[in-house]
Formats: sequence, C-alpha cells, structure tokens
Amino acid sequence: MTASTSPPHLLVVDDDADMLRLLTMRLAAAGYRVTAVSSAEAALTQLHIERPQLVLSDVRLPGKDGLALFDDIRAQHPSLPVILLTAHGTIPDAVEATERGVFTYLTKPFDGKGLLEKIAQALQLSAPAHSAQRGSPQAWQTRIISRSSRMAEALAEAQMVARSDASVLLRGESGTGKELLAQAIHQASARANKPFIAVNCGAIPEALLESELFGHVKGAFTDAVSSHKGLFQAADGGTLLLDEIGDMPPALQVKLLRVLQEREVRPVGASQSIPVDVRIISATHRDLDAAMAAGEFRADLYYRLNVVTLTLPPLSERREDIPLLANHFLHQLAKKYDKRLSGFAPEALKALTTAAWPGNVRQLYNVVEQVCALSTTPLIPLTLVQRALRSPTVQVLTFAEAKQRFERDYLVGLLKLTDGNVADAARLADRNRTEFYRLMQKHGLTPGHFKPDSAPLPAS
Repeated sequence: MTASTSPPHLLVVDDDADMLRLLTMRLAAAGYRVTAVSSAEAALTQLHIERPQLVLSDVRLPGKDGLALFDDIRAQHPSLPVILLTAHGTIPDAVEATERGVFTYLTKPFDGKGLLEKIAQALQLSAPAHSAQRGSPQAWQTRIISRSSRMAEALAEAQMVARSDASVLLRGESGTGKELLAQAIHQASARANKPFIAVNCGAIPEALLESELFGHVKGAFTDAVSSHKGLFQAADGGTLLLDEIGDMPPALQVKLLRVLQEREVRPVGASQSIPVDVRIISATHRDLDAAMAAGEFRADLYYRLNVVTLTLPPLSERREDIPLLANHFLHQLAKKYDKRLSGFAPEALKALTTAAWPGNVRQLYNVVEQVCALSTTPLIPLTLVQRALRSPTVQVLTFAEAKQRFERDYLVGLLKLTDGNVADAARLADRNRTEFYRLMQKHGLTPGHFKPDSAPLPAS
C-alpha cells in the first residue's frame, strides 16, 4: 500500500460476473478503491474517464482480449502497471506478455494473499521515486533514499552531529554514499547557506593537492601566472569534505594538521597566513587504525579529524533499500535517455535485491544505467538485469563525455612522456603550441606539475 492520503485506485476487468464480484470484495477489503468492468472495451472507456494506478485483467475476454487490452494500455499509459489473470491454456501468451512489459501474471485459481502481494509490489514500483520520503519534513535528507533501520540510525546521528561544529569522520566502503551524507550534514547545520565543497584527496597528485587546498600566490612555482584561492578559502563559512583522507600524502598531513589547529591557511609561496572558518568532514574507505600502525597516517591528525565517527553500512546490509534506489535511479535515468520506463519486472527486481553489490550504491546506479540505456520495453526484464550483473560494471558515458575523458588522458600521457615540455608534447600531437596550451587549459593541466620532481598525475 502506498503512503498517499487516498486509497489506490484499481481497475479490474473480467467477464465472469462471480469472479468480478469476488475480486472487488477482496480488494475493497484490503483497502483499495475498485472500478470493475466486464470487457476490454469498457476498460478503455474507463481509462479515458479516470486513470487508475493499476489494471488487473483476465486474459480471456469477449471481443478484445486481455493481451490486446495490455497493448492499448501500454501505447497510451506506458507507466501504468498491468497484471494478467490467466488459465493454464493461455500461460504461453502471458509469459510472452511479461517479456513485452506486463508486470506479472497469475494463474487461476490464484492465491488471494499472493495477488495482494503482487498488487502492492506493482504499486510500490510505479509510485514516484520520492514516495519513501513522504511525510518527512526534513529537507536536509531528501536526497538520501532509504527505509533501512541501519540508515535511519546513521541519519539520526548525523542530524545530532550537524548541530555542532565538531569534525566528523565518515567511514564506509567505496560507493556507500559518504559524500551524500556529508552534504546532508551540511544542509542540517547552521552553515547550510554557505558553500559545501568536496575534494578527493586520492585523485589529485601531491604537487597539485597543496595548491588546491591552500592556494598559491603568483610566481610561487613554474606556471603560477596568477594567484589562486585554495578550497579552504573557497569554503570559508561553510563545510569542506576531504574525501579519501586516508590517501593524503604524509607531508600534506602535517600541513593539514597545522591548518586545523590554527584555523588559518598559508598559500604556497605566501609569507602571511589567512584566517578561515571551515567545518571539516573527512571520509575514507581505508582502515585508518591499520594505516596509523603502518606509519602511513598521523595519529595526531586522526584524533583531530575523528571527533565524531559515522559509519555507513554497505548495500548488502540494507537490501530493503535496493528496490527504492533502483526505481529512483530508473526514473532519473529515463529522463536522461528520453525513455518511458515504468519499473522492473518482479524477477528482475529480485535479481537486483539478491545480488552481491561489492561496489555498493555506485555499482547499483551503473547497473541501472546500463539497463536503461539498453531497454526496449517500459518494464525492465530479468534478462537485461542478468546481463548487466554478469558484465563488469562500467560507467555509461555519452560520446562527448568519452571523447573528453580520452582527450585529457591523451594530454596527460604526452606531458608525462615529455616531462612537461609543451613544445615536445605539441610536436608529438602534431599541434601547434598555442592550440596545445588551449587544450591544457581546457582540462586544467599545468606543465610544471609534470617535471621529473613532481608527483605523477593519475589518469582521469
């Protein structure tokens, strides 16, 4: 049953008067509002008068049969779920219909409890993606889709923490949504109207990371042609998320500790420090206790960052959220791919719910994106989900995105090969230096950071 204020409206179609009466009584007793008709033609007329939230139809009807009715419904209302009731003789037709987008079929005589479960499941999947958040006045957490008790505990703790300025350490496997939780903490805090800025400490080389965090002055190093404000200054008054803090180089850990203690930053090459008022949230998938024991992470920095710890559960420990998340992503991605998608077939949803998900929510998003891109029916079939789960999960990129990623990686490769010599790199690329500089500027690349004494730039 959905959380709407009025009971869900079902349209029931059967030419057997006794069966129609029985279904109407059973569904009304379960709390549904029922409109009962005895033919496909009457059902189509009723659809013009009022659109229900689900259609339950017998396959064998006088005149136009239930399969033909489904085809008409799909053409006019592709997101409207249809459940078919079928005798044994028409099972092959019903099975074929599920491949074309029928939500499911039940054979007569059917189990009443099973019918109610299928109806509730279909209504849940066809409901708007935000239905899980109905009744929740807390706008700060609306981007987090969950009904899990584990997530509810984490959110309750996050809301309490948000009221203070204490530093927060978010723990959890990659892909569990640590940045999303950090944004929620920021939105629930007194800093909500100030900037929220996230930086991945493991994705930026050491030579660039210091400048990115603390800024630099003009002439501080080769190619520093102008002064640059760091992320601490950009986040002044707001929140800075240091993602993958466990990957921060040791030399920078010392400088970060100083900033946290003194609440001021000194840009690279500057002689004066600048006061900053920033709330720090850090996140990691690494075991920082093990990293400290190995001498890879400073204990004094750890205790400064770890005033409060919040741990996000892996997706395998919040499986009740998988249907919600999958359908939320489906509705989002249907717009991206300009497709009318209504949900997942029950078997497809079961496959998603029972999968291992080592990549957590990020992997689920990528799988849903794959099936959205490839689906030719409004209802995602099991076969498509199985194919996406078997294949390595890859991010689906548009041609323009893939071209840009290749272009950046190509430039990085040339600059590494030539130790940051732009003239040599441009010559290898068969481009003039002006054009090559323009391409570097487009991708935020600086030749000075590719000199032999600089840390290598990772692939994008």
